[in-house]
Amino acid sequence: MKSYSRHALRIALTLSAAATAGAALAAPSCGTDPIALNAYFETGFPLPTQLSEEFTRQFPNVTFDIREDQFANMMENSPRILSEDNAPDLVRLPSLTDLVANDLLKNLDGYYADLGWDQFPAGQLVQLRVEEGGRPRGTGSLYAMGLNYSMTGVFYNKALAEQIGMTEVPQTVAELDALLAKAKEAGILPIMQWNKGTGGFAFPLQNLMGAYGAPEPINDWIFQKEGASINTAENLEAAQHLDTWIKDGYFPNDANAIEYFQMMSRFVGGEGLFMFNGDWESGNLDKNAAGQFGFFIMPSLEADGRHATMSSPLTFGISAKAKNPDCAAFFLDWVARNPEARKINVAVGGSNPGGPADLPIPAVEPGSVTESSLAAGNTLAQDNGAMDFIANATGAIFSAGWTPELQKMVGGRQTPEGLLEAVQKEYETELSR
Repeated sequence: MKSYSRHALRIALTLSAAATAGAALAAPSCGTDPIALNAYFETGFPLPTQLSEEFTRQFPNVTFDIREDQFANMMENSPRILSEDNAPDLVRLPSLTDLVANDLLKNLDGYYADLGWDQFPAGQLVQLRVEEGGRPRGTGSLYAMGLNYSMTGVFYNKALAEQIGMTEVPQTVAELDALLAKAKEAGILPIMQWNKGTGGFAFPLQNLMGAYGAPEPINDWIFQKEGASINTAENLEAAQHLDTWIKDGYFPNDANAIEYFQMMSRFVGGEGLFMFNGDWESGNLDKNAAGQFGFFIMPSLEADGRHATMSSPLTFGISAKAKNPDCAAFFLDWVARNPEARKINVAVGGSNPGGPADLPIPAVEPGSVTESSLAAGNTLAQDNGAMDFIANATGAIFSAGWTPELQKMVGGRQTPEGLLEAVQKEYETELSR
């Protein structure tokens, strides 16, 4: 064993302290020189823009050059945009695997260590990990972070609910079915849902999948685990249930022509008892239609059963060609930790802001939609029922699989069996490329 003199030990300790201080000084930041972060955001979601405005207020040397695009376009165009010389520093990521496989995203493992992201619950980051080569997801290196951690469920119109005698939210799928039938009988549209452009019917479908089966096999499929399939007996029951809702006339006749923003406008305008959507709309409804709407988690098949639903980060990554990667990583860390950023996240995003587990959730208005959606998120966490979105399984599965096949089913030209078979075939085709 080596022995050290006191003098030598003092030198070693001094060098160690200096190295530690040097590492702290070298932690990623935005510095003090002017920086313009190149950002590629999703159209129709104000949260990233409002967070960037607050960040510039706190760090005036940093501005944001923001380009926005529709989600469907981002699915198609992200590989090209990330490969350009002027690739974005910050980019909203519709999918990870193909981008990682093509070396288009920066590996964030270094920031995980330098910024202390080991303080975040591991479950927040699991969907953002990818093995070398692009698959499977759920393990491997970190390639993205979440601006918040959203979940999907069911919004409802309180006035219409009162008209049909709905005094509490449904606790089982059978109770939800009964309310849908009551609404139809009363001349009220049971469910307002969009299905143009991007397949909005994937929302009720995956909620039904969570009711009929466990989230783990669905996540295995999304994460591209070996041998995983979406075409299972449980998912077929879910698709058949959705098909029954379609044939019973529970959705708008023009659902295939309704875009997302039109659905929101019509629902806020009083058309539809229910709407399957994400808690990112909670803040919008609290601001623009206070007291008029509520939110609940998709009920299980049996009373007190396990709840499972789509819940994932609002995923952002850093381009492998980013000119300001350290500042972009610092921004992602700031979003999770800064008190003002967390307030914006809850008020505008309506979702859990994530971050270290010991940070408090900002207070919300009692009786608000956001209060209901945050409570639903707690239920989901207790049941460990979070699933990633089935649209995120591959870069093109949403546009080439779910959207056209769900549109066919809504139009009466596809069966539940055919839906799952076609999507699984497209999935296997994409994985074989």
